[in-house]
Amino acid sequence: MNQLTTERLVVREWELDDAAAALAIYGVDMVTRWLTPAMGQVADEAAMRSVLQAWIEDQPNMLPPRGRWAIQRKDDGAVIGGLGIRLLPPYEEDLELSWQLRPEEWGNGYAAEAGGALIRWAFTQEIDELFAVARPTNTRAIGTAKRLGMDWVGETDKYYNLRLQVFRVRPGDLVGPDD
Repeated sequence: MNQLTTERLVVREWELDDAAAALAIYGVDMVTRWLTPAMGQVADEAAMRSVLQAWIEDQPNMLPPRGRWAIQRKDDGAVIGGLGIRLLPPYEEDLELSWQLRPEEWGNGYAAEAGGALIRWAFTQEIDELFAVARPTNTRAIGTAKRLGMDWVGETDKYYNLRLQVFRVRPGDLVGPDD
């Protein structure tokens, strides 16, 4: 997938020039404290550039729908977040959808808008379910999972050795104008 578009957003592959914008996401404790697996704040733009370089190099080797993408706002071209689909440990059978936004963009519906587009595309790639995991106190992530049409399926410590809420979506769960 090169790019997805929604009413307000473009979901696209990361570029090295996104380092400053990515640092405003992954260099902020308000974001990184919730990530699974736990990720320390990226220290500076040079370190962020190294992280992006690794993501960009990994992307072509990931079997669809796996990957990492930037969320870019259409009206001003600002990179405001990131999305990912990857295998959940330890068994690497379940695919996890994750999303991260700059804190100043929280509450605008961007994660659900971009995540919904990515879910719809992912279900064209011969998969039948996606999961999201959230720490029990991460009410924003839990709310976004529900807005994405994901159902709560329980709590587990199976993933990342953390106690997490687990949500799942299947193609039949999707509701919205594209269905």
